[in-house]
Amino acid sequence: MSKSVPMRALVPGTTFETERLSAPAAAVATYLDAVRPAPRGTELVPLAGAFGRILAAAAVADADYPAHDRSTMDGFAVRSADGTAPRRIAGAIRMGAAPPGSLGPGEAMRIPTGGVLPEGADAVLPVEDAVERDGDVLAAAAVSARENVTPRGDDMRAGDRVLELGRRIGAAELSVLATLGRVAVEVYLRPRVAVVSTGDELVDPGAQPGTGQVRDSNRWAIAGGLSALGCEVLHLARARDEVDEIRARIAEGLRLADAVVLTGGSSVGARDHVPAAIEGLGSPGVVVHGLRVKPGKPTVLAAIGTQPVIGLPGNPTSALTILDAIASDLIRALTGETGSRRTIVGAVAAEPFRGRAGWTWYVPAVLDGGAARPLVLRSSHTSLLARADGYVVVGPEPATIEAGAPVGVVRYLGAA
Repeated sequence: MSKSVPMRALVPGTTFETERLSAPAAAVATYLDAVRPAPRGTELVPLAGAFGRILAAAAVADADYPAHDRSTMDGFAVRSADGTAPRRIAGAIRMGAAPPGSLGPGEAMRIPTGGVLPEGADAVLPVEDAVERDGDVLAAAAVSARENVTPRGDDMRAGDRVLELGRRIGAAELSVLATLGRVAVEVYLRPRVAVVSTGDELVDPGAQPGTGQVRDSNRWAIAGGLSALGCEVLHLARARDEVDEIRARIAEGLRLADAVVLTGGSSVGARDHVPAAIEGLGSPGVVVHGLRVKPGKPTVLAAIGTQPVIGLPGNPTSALTILDAIASDLIRALTGETGSRRTIVGAVAAEPFRGRAGWTWYVPAVLDGGAARPLVLRSSHTSLLARADGYVVVGPEPATIEAGAPVGVVRYLGAA
């Protein structure tokens, strides 16, 4: 395993050395190169239980689909070479059955949409363009070869890699797997992720907060985001702002799960102990501490062995935004999913989206038709992201997206 890469420099006891902070993409690349997280194995699941799972083996077509030339219209299977000459109706093709025989010159057969063309036919005359008279069918206009026909193998050819490994199975993928006869599907095991909240100020959601206290909401937001990524979530007890207690919770999470995600305690200050707690557990330890982003500058990306330990900020908006925009790439490495699968809605900026030169800002936004409007970024606000439709990435250059410019609004993980 690669040795931990120093990504931070601190002014002792106070703050980050800003010019040494990493850009998001560089931090993720450094982390993945140093830690190389990966799925822990695969399993076979029935097709009925495959939705939302990640393919661990490519789906390869075993034959041509469709297996025969098929009609795309209700009408008559014909020879295009017969032009508009009258054709004798020689029979009918039933859906789900083989044609009753081959088609000779000057003949036609009734055929439904999806019916198999008989040997000798190369086109379909739509019923609306046909007139029946005394056992014959007359064409209002000639049809050309292959007209109104889906050729054999037009959908999938034998040997085609239709679905690559690492793809999340949705409704469309289920349809392909069923078509290929896959009643059991090899998928990656779901990673188990332990969630730990830190902070002396936190109380349970069912408790009445006292002065200076807040309900522990972050763990539920993080759990929802992790579930949307395809993880099993394990909630651990909260940790007070003590290094030994935080370290004990992380160690417990590493025993019980594949990764640990913490919220709170990642800044630089007398009461922020997550980085120190991680460093006491093994190598590579903290790989990245601090990002050139807003919100979420004090993010910690660490690992013990190949098990990720991710320290998210304590502010609600910061925690969920960093999970979505940055940490999700690390978690996807554990799930085996390839690609970010982020949903981005194209819009036009109704007002300027402002950032800071050289930084990456994740600005919450609301959509109104085709227009996007920025919301005032308040990291400590719990309801902000629930009111937003997503976020716009601003910077590092340019630092402002002007009104009237196109923007992409990134939907949050698990957004309805």
